[in-house]
Amino acid sequence: MTARRLFLVFAGGSIGTAARLAVGLWMPDAGGVPFATLAVNVLGSLLIGILAARLPQTTGLRLFLGTGVLGGFTTYSAFMTGTVELWADAPLLAFAYSAGSLVLGLGAAALGLRLGRPRATSPLAGAVS
Repeated sequence: MTARRLFLVFAGGSIGTAARLAVGLWMPDAGGVPFATLAVNVLGSLLIGILAARLPQTTGLRLFLGTGVLGGFTTYSAFMTGTVELWADAPLLAFAYSAGSLVLGLGAAALGLRLGRPRATSPLAGAVS
């Protein structure tokens, strides 16, 4: 890894973690359920899917946005901590939250990949009727 690539990830991660904190302050937990973590992880999964479909792995922009910004924005550790804390008071809700997070995150990433892929143009699109 070069110093430039490391700096791109560092700068992007700083932006992403600040954005995650802002969402957490704007959207506090409701009834002990960490909705802010769910929201950033699902949105981040969608955006990471779009980036993965659009940008080659070797670009600095993908490092900055994907690994840096969105890597800092999404958070597995906060997801796990929130689930464990929820488990202490409501195990069934904690299970539903973790399963729902997984399903929504996978769905968002798949949707992002689908939305991000270039569309094939129809040969008839340019034809005049």
